Amino acid sequence: MPMWSQINLQEANSPLMEQLIFFHDHTLMILIMITIMVSYIMVSTMMNKIINRSLLESQKIELIWTIMPAVTLIFIALPSLRILYLMDEVNEPLVTIKSVGHQWYWSYEYSDFKNIEFDSYMKPVNELESSEFRLLDVDNRVILPMKTPIRMMVTSTDVIHSWTIPTLGVKIDATPGRLNQTTIFMKRPTIMYGQCSEICGANHSFMPIVLESTSMKLFIKWINNY
Repeated sequence: MPMWSQINLQEANSPLMEQLIFFHDHTLMILIMITIMVSYIMVSTMMNKIINRSLLESQKIELIWTIMPAVTLIFIALPSLRILYLMDEVNEPLVTIKSVGHQWYWSYEYSDFKNIEFDSYMKPVNELESSEFRLLDVDNRVILPMKTPIRMMVTSTDVIHSWTIPTLGVKIDATPGRLNQTTIFMKRPTIMYGQCSEICGANHSFMPIVLESTSMKLFIKWINNY
């Protein structure tokens, strides 16, 4: 989850989020180099007392500042397209879970094992424990096994919602009448927080998501005891 004075992205807990962070840093370095180069050219041109008309009206300089942005865009577009296709891949998931968005809470279905269904509401302030977070914790967490390919299916019953976990790099729309899917792969046991990222009505800010990743042994034990 985000921390005070944090200026970077949240720590990744999935290979996909790691790739997104690498792409962010890669693009940021390109933008920094462009900013420095353009700033230097602008300042040196303004401070120069002699105007070089042959430079300003040259076909050569026109060719340079047309080709260089095109090459720069290629270096940004190719990694972006690679990650975009990785986000859509669903390869032989071992666990499937369905999330349904409502105004204003989430409900979950574990149909692979037993007919497990539950609603997940935000905890009121007067029911919070000392270790829980206001506006982020819920009464029923989503329990999923780590180091396991998981298919997440998302839909909605009323308006468009968005099921989002920043630590996993997952943001998928919950659209009425449509079933969207994505893949989750968690690398370590932890508790991850998210929120609806689509403005869905008056209580849009009060439908958080809490996902807890555990070992497969503890996950099976939770399923059997539910």
